[in-house]
Amino acid sequence: MQVIKATELAQWLADASRAKPVLLDVREGWEVQTCAMPGITHIPMRDIPARAAELDEDADIVCICHHGARSMQVAAYLERQGYGKVYNLTGGVDAWASDVDPAMPKY
Repeated sequence: MQVIKATELAQWLADASRAKPVLLDVREGWEVQTCAMPGITHIPMRDIPARAAELDEDADIVCICHHGARSMQVAAYLERQGYGKVYNLTGGVDAWASDVDPAMPKY
């Protein structure tokens, strides 16, 4: 698993020459309702084992949670399942709100 900082992910998303990654938000529904990055795919962490097949094994997948701990576990799980290009967003949506989008609500 690779790690990516919020500012690095923002640069990636802004780069029209690069394919966009899947932004896999593994938080609970209430958390996503509180704040979410645009364009996410929401699959709560507890549902990942049952729904991982919905994800393209060949896609770049950036796992996201509140601070980065749950998403790190999901990223490790996906790698064990054969997903080859998995990233963990260091600091999660909290880092995104602090470093990229200060208008995003924090909780």
